[in-house]
Formats: sequence, C-alpha cells, structure tokens
Amino acid sequence: MPEYQNFEHDVLVIGAGGAGLRAAIEASAAGVSVGIVCKSLLGKAHTVMAEGGVAAALANVDERDNWKVHFADTMRGGQYLNNWRMAELHAKEAPDRVRELEAWGALFDRTKDGRILQRNFGGHKYPRLAHVGDRTGLEMIRTLQDHGVLKDGDRVVGAFGYDRERGRFRLFKAKAFVLATGGIGRAYKITSNSWEYTGDGQALAYHAGAELMDMEFVQFHPTGMVWPPSVQGILVTEGVRGEGGVLQNKDGQRFMFDDIPELYKNQTADNPEEGWRYCQGDKEARRPPELLTRDHVARCIVREIKAGRGSPHGGVFLDISWIKEKIPKAAEHIKKKLPSMYHQFKQLADIDITQEPMEVGPTTHYIMGGVRVDGDTQMSTVPGLFAAGEVAAGLHGANRLGGNSLSDLLVFGQRAGKFAAQFAKAQGAGQINVAQVEQAAQHALEPFERNGANAEGPYQIQHALQEMMQDLVGIVRKEDEMLRALEGLQKLRKRGGQVAVPGNREYNPGWHTALDLDNLLTVSEAITRAAVERKESRGAHFREDYPDKDAAAGKFSIVVRKGTDGSMQIRRQPLSEMPAELKQIIEEMK
Repeated sequence: MPEYQNFEHDVLVIGAGGAGLRAAIEASAAGVSVGIVCKSLLGKAHTVMAEGGVAAALANVDERDNWKVHFADTMRGGQYLNNWRMAELHAKEAPDRVRELEAWGALFDRTKDGRILQRNFGGHKYPRLAHVGDRTGLEMIRTLQDHGVLKDGDRVVGAFGYDRERGRFRLFKAKAFVLATGGIGRAYKITSNSWEYTGDGQALAYHAGAELMDMEFVQFHPTGMVWPPSVQGILVTEGVRGEGGVLQNKDGQRFMFDDIPELYKNQTADNPEEGWRYCQGDKEARRPPELLTRDHVARCIVREIKAGRGSPHGGVFLDISWIKEKIPKAAEHIKKKLPSMYHQFKQLADIDITQEPMEVGPTTHYIMGGVRVDGDTQMSTVPGLFAAGEVAAGLHGANRLGGNSLSDLLVFGQRAGKFAAQFAKAQGAGQINVAQVEQAAQHALEPFERNGANAEGPYQIQHALQEMMQDLVGIVRKEDEMLRALEGLQKLRKRGGQVAVPGNREYNPGWHTALDLDNLLTVSEAITRAAVERKESRGAHFREDYPDKDAAAGKFSIVVRKGTDGSMQIRRQPLSEMPAELKQIIEEMK
C-alpha cells in the first residue's frame, strides 16, 4: 500500500476559484479550521477567464434597476426552470457581495462621481455589470486569493487526492466539504474552458451518492475565437457587444435583427440606431439584438454558418471598429474599455480590433446543471457535502445570463462556507475507512501497471470523447445521434479501463489525464442521458427533432443519480411552487 500524508480540517474546500475562496473566507470567519485543495496554481483558477463583469443591481448607472428586475431577468433567461429561491437570494444579496469585495480592495471602473461603473450585458434589462475593463474575474481572484471521496455511512468524511507535482497521495479528513470545482468544458472539442474543467466535482458528488440536476443545459457562448486553429474556442467577452459591437455575416448583414424572440420583443431595439443609443446609456432606448440571451445568439450564428453566410474560417464577424463612425478617438476608447480583447486578437490572430472585425463562433462555455443543492444552504443530498458556483445547479435554470456567474460565486460561495461551518460545528468527526483509501490508491496507480497489447494512452481517448460530444451532443441535438453517443460512451469507458501511462508519478500529465477520464465520461453520460430525456427545446438545450417548447416539460427538472447497481438512473423532479409575491414580480417585469 503506497504511503500518504494525512491532513485534518473542520471544513475542506475543493477548488480555489471565486466560489472556493469565498467559501473558505466565510467558513474561516466562523472560527473553524479550513483547508483548500486546488487543481491548478492558486490565483490561476478559471474565474480569471470571466471578463465582462459581475451582475449586481447596484443601480449606479440606471436608478430604475433593483433586485426585482434582476430576479425577473434571471428567471426569464433560465426559461423559468430556475430554483426560484436561489434566483431570489442571488438578486437580493449580489449588491452586498460586490460592495464587500470593493471594501476588501477590488478596484472597479468608476462613474464620473466615483461609484462603481456598470455596463450592459446580454439578457439584463439595465446596465448591471460591475467591471474592471474586461479583466473582472482576474481582479476578483486577486482580491479573494482531488480525486476520491470517502464515506462513513451516508456521510462524506474524507477526500483522497494527490500532489500533481510529485505524485504523492494525500488524505484529507473533515467534517464538511465544499465542492467548488467549476465546469465540464473539456468534454467538448471546442471550448473556452481551460484544462482543469473535466467535471471533477460533479463526478465526485455523483459517485458519493449526490444527485445531479439540469445536466442537459450546456451553454455555448456565442463568441469564441475561430482562427487560427491553435486558439479556437478562446472566449471573446460579451463586453464587446455591450460596448456596441455588432454581429454580421459575410454579406455585411446584421442578422440578429431577423430573429427576435416573442419573449423579448418589447425589450429589444428594432433598428440599429436605437441599439446604439442603448449602448451609449440612453434610458429610453431598448437593447440591441446582439444582447439577447446567449443560447439564442449562438443558434442564430449557427444558422448563418449552415446557410453558407459565414466568415472564411467558419464563423461570423463581430465588429467593434465600426464605432469610429459614431465617436471621436474610437481606437483609444476600445483599447480602454476592452484591453484584454485588443491584446488577445493582436497577439494571437494578428488582428487590430480597433480597425477590423473579429471572426467568432460558438464555444462550449458553461454548464447550468450540476450538483443538486438546497437553495438556502447549498448542501447536496449527501449530508455534509456542499457545492457552490458552476459545479452546483439551480440558479440559472435552462440558460445563464452573462455576468450572473461571478455574482453566483460570491453569493453562494459565501452561503456554502457559512453553512458548511455550521454543519462542522454541529457534527463530530466521522470514521475513515482504510479499505476505501487503499482501493482509491490502487485504482489511481493501475495505469502504470498496464502495458499489454490492448493498452492505449489517455489523450487518444479524451480526443475521441471530445469529438463525439461536439458532433453528437452539441448545440443542435437529435435523438438518434445522442443514442449513438451513449453507445460510444460505453465503448470509450471500456477503452478507458485499459488506459496505460509510461514513466513515474512525478510531473506526469499523462497520468493526470488518465485519472480525469473517468470524470469526463461520467459527466458526458449525464449530459447525454438528460438531453435524450428532455424532448423539447428550451434555453441552451435545442432539439432539432423537438424544436418547440413543451409546456409540460417546463414544470420539471431532470435528475440523475448513481443506482445501487452502479448504473446511471434518471427521473423527473417537479419544480417547487413559487410564492405568489415572486410570481407577481415576474408579471410586473414582462
């Protein structure tokens, strides 16, 4: 049996992005011992990729904004499948969390009178995103600065992992655990997500007995880079469109005006001039169609590409340079408002966005689904196991609004930390099962022991999975293709069971990829099974064979859990009844 170091805490936070750090801060403030486990370098979590801003109804730019409008926008964007309690708490508490961040030293862009500046973003009625240029997530992380789950009965009592540099095992014992591990983007070929996003937290929770919910809702951000191939999928912030950027096909047509959903007709400009006035802060103007919800914009882009009206490299054009027709010193204005985008395109694609359009296309960006949690406490269906941020489900329903992710991290990271600390104080320490530890260690080391004729490397399997998910369970879905994907997943799981890695445990990314494979396969199966079950189109889930919304399907979420025989079980979970006062808010905001 390999040796391993032991660590003991009251609360263990797995993940050191915005949600994990905020949870750790809150739990520590409650006076309990807190440990943080992170997959990448501290300060380099995926939160830094969130560029546009943090959504909070501060009403600094438009005094008409308040929590009720934010709540209604979030529910409408999520096609009313959201956990209404989470949407309510998020809208009410986000302003305090942003002000708290400011008090801790975050440097936001400012209005002329010194308040936090807010910008327009897709799906938000008013300018709501507090920001630092287009580097907001980096500022948040700067301010805030894993592989086995062990159980005692139905309760989680330990986590077993390894040091990525030296390959040595670590055993973490705790009374409560907070999962804050982010998303699943690496299950797809084209993604804005970095290498860490392999569905670790979702898979850990699933295998520990927790339920996963809404896994069919994978968000494809409308604008990722498409050229050159080496940078395909890298995010192009929605802030470009918030500052007046427009989407055009190869014929120069602003195609978003051609398809404005009925749900948003009253709030959307019907001509370019009104859209521009909105981006300049005209309170009487309606937002341009480029700022409709991400699911809709992504599908419109796909429509243009499929119709042969796309850009030379298989995307469409996003143009911010055109604003030189409207304002003096436009180039300096763009560089000030979008510094990261300017440097990103200049260095990676040799394009000056102040002078010419960008080529963009949809990229796998976010999953609305994840661990099913209690709306108030963020505890999963497994006692002592909490989840916050992208790894948790509920807040966003069928589609997340841009900017709601960073406020999600702050609001529910704080709540997860608070209630995890309370749980830890109320509970005695559980008992670690040594046999579980030994089994986890032996499983982790198996790839080193394989060198037979059937063995293959982990990268080939991961690549095959990404290609299959992109092609068969992507933006547009059909039942026969998804059933083929389920068959493919079975074959890939069998191949994964034979994966081999050479070398030793030190600095071995091949071994790390082999260990991530099981998590990727688990979340891919959950996404596919839930997508087959939801026989309608809603939010980020679009079925070509069921292109319309089904009113009956709008009354339940799809939940998956691990059966006693090890198979993935699926059921429909009715939505809880929304209180009358919240229903009234939604009606008033229509």
